[in-house]
Amino acid sequence: MNNKFKILTLVGGISLLSVAAFAYAGNEKIQTVKNVDLKRYLGTWHEIARKPMYFQKKCDYNVTADYSLNENGSINVDNRCYDKNGKLQQSIGEASVQNAPTNSKLKVSFLPKVLRWLPVGRGDYWILKLDENYQVALIGTPNKKYLWLLSRSQQLDPVTTEEYLNYAKSLGYDLSDLIETKQK
Repeated sequence: MNNKFKILTLVGGISLLSVAAFAYAGNEKIQTVKNVDLKRYLGTWHEIARKPMYFQKKCDYNVTADYSLNENGSINVDNRCYDKNGKLQQSIGEASVQNAPTNSKLKVSFLPKVLRWLPVGRGDYWILKLDENYQVALIGTPNKKYLWLLSRSQQLDPVTTEEYLNYAKSLGYDLSDLIETKQK
């Protein structure tokens, strides 16, 4: 009985490690941009399109993200949108760079400030594609569950939109549930 338990534990442990390694390997296949100048990236971005996300279920139109530098070097994230009744919805978070000096992989937390030290409740924010003038950005998560197309302006020309969304498809993102953000 003792040997059977040891073998079962060993097989279970190897299986768990294999699943974890496979999940990690899948995440690392997604390439991010080579370098992000955070000072140029800061400011207001308008959401053009996104994959559905639980935290944005109330957002109906005029979705924006405003990024500013905190004194401690982290990035303040101020997400805003309006619901169907025209009421402003706001969520304040904090992002930290995970791969300095490249600065293309961030972790974002929207937990209350007093809880942000906890090692939970952080989401991946990877900059997948960024034009050289910092006017259009494609953001995604390595598990390909979430994706955002952002622009400095409320409208993005269809050719650029198609280029960025085709790039997301080439990375393996399923865009069948893509939501085009309304602008009013």
